[in-house]
Amino acid sequence: MLGGGVAGLTAAHELAERGYAVTVYERRALGGKARSMDVPGSARGGRRPLPAEHGFRFIPGIYHNLPDTMRRIPFPGNAHGVWDNLVAPREMMFARAAGREDLRGPIPWPGHSPAELTPEEIRRALAGILQTLVRLPAHETAYFVDRVLVFLTSCDERREEVWERTPWWEFVRAERMSNEYRRILAVGITRNIVATKAEEASTRTVGTLGEAFVLNLLGRGADGPPDRILNLPTNEAWIDPWEAHLRSLGVEFRIGWTVREVRYAGGRVSGVAVEGPDGAARTVTADHYVSALPVEHARRTWSAALRAADPMLGRCDKLQTDWMTGIQFYLTERAELVHGHLNCIDSPWSLTAIQQAEHWPSRDFPADYGDGTAVDCLSVDISEWDKPGILYGKTAKQCTREEVAREVWAQLKASLNDTGRTVLTDSALHSWFLDPGVDGLGTPHPTNQDELLIHPVGTLYDRPSAGTRIPNFFLSGDYVAVDIDLATMEGANASARAAVNSLLDRDGSDAPRCTVRPMYRAPELEPAKRHDRWRYRLGLRNVFDLG
Repeated sequence: MLGGGVAGLTAAHELAERGYAVTVYERRALGGKARSMDVPGSARGGRRPLPAEHGFRFIPGIYHNLPDTMRRIPFPGNAHGVWDNLVAPREMMFARAAGREDLRGPIPWPGHSPAELTPEEIRRALAGILQTLVRLPAHETAYFVDRVLVFLTSCDERREEVWERTPWWEFVRAERMSNEYRRILAVGITRNIVATKAEEASTRTVGTLGEAFVLNLLGRGADGPPDRILNLPTNEAWIDPWEAHLRSLGVEFRIGWTVREVRYAGGRVSGVAVEGPDGAARTVTADHYVSALPVEHARRTWSAALRAADPMLGRCDKLQTDWMTGIQFYLTERAELVHGHLNCIDSPWSLTAIQQAEHWPSRDFPADYGDGTAVDCLSVDISEWDKPGILYGKTAKQCTREEVAREVWAQLKASLNDTGRTVLTDSALHSWFLDPGVDGLGTPHPTNQDELLIHPVGTLYDRPSAGTRIPNFFLSGDYVAVDIDLATMEGANASARAAVNSLLDRDGSDAPRCTVRPMYRAPELEPAKRHDRWRYRLGLRNVFDLG
């Protein structure tokens, strides 16, 4: 197993349960982008170090494959394993800057479930939700809801052949609408949530995820509430128990080993060149190889001979990544922000955040972490690294680490302290921690070890399958073609299951295949999609598409 992130650990889990001997080679730490980490030197008086992370975890109810894995990871006192460590924030907020009113609303669960999932009922429900949360002009709300209906009732052919090639910005007609509409429904949905640009993002990608969330909000096809997070730092709640469980199944881990090259000879992968923690080069061999590295790292390890054996690997060079990286602010006073996720919709760096202490009920922050004076962690994701900030007039990549921290703090205050109430104060800032995966900030050559796959138009056609033409080589990761077309832990998990199934097929195994749950399809909408298929084949627009 090459890589120990969510994809690699999932594949190891599924293979070990089926009696395979698995060794995982991981360059840095298990969990990949999903892991949490300790802030070095922050522990005092026998407490744990302050918890930090690449970015806050978000495990929505639209996921099915990842929650199934979590249920199978034992956790002391939990009937359903790690899955019982999921908790649901009860509200969310769009924080506006420059004195604009913040938009705050409850997360409906299990409410807003219409008696019938007809287009008219969906229109009523969505219009009501948007009018409550977003408060756009009525005609813009109505237009956006109609665009949602166009996508919901579009057949697969229209989605893959038209909407895949249509930017979200164009699909929602953002250029014609108000700045509020553009900021919230075009930019907000894409840049702040999936770290891709509305002007470039595939409508199929954004729409497919949006469809799942809409159905989740309407009480259909979900594993649980629309918004879920972990009730402890990620490693405590999930990754460490997972590692322990996999070790009990016989999985071996080689931490600190870097994959350099996947070698090909005689029609098969003949071995993998790795570099050990001591810097020495070695070659490891196995019967089967699963590459579970992120695509930007994986494709550097594919030798020329391997690429020649399967042209699909070469298409992965077209896949694009971008920066979405976390910073944590530790506070000595609890800020009264929101009981859930916060989206700073006007921030130049597209900030999203969540306060974590209230969602970690089994840990008392000052008693358990740090030096005893920090009472909360405000975990922030920076989604935009290439636009000037408000403090220094520089992009995040042009700033030093210290300048990034000051700039993010300034943008948070601009969004949250602008309506007559000061909720973030400099005196309450204990310290901060920026993901160490970013390096060289403020120099001409900044780097990021943990970039995020993005989804410009046409991306679908460059995504590889889990099984390759090389009989003993398989791909796992959120860039692999699976039903959830987005860089997610769910995609990583589903692709790992697909890779294991392909391996079992090639090996002639009689072990049961992994269940790979597709995205939920509402049966009530299938007749409309069938009708749209005929319209599409006749060259007609979707029946709800009024232009």
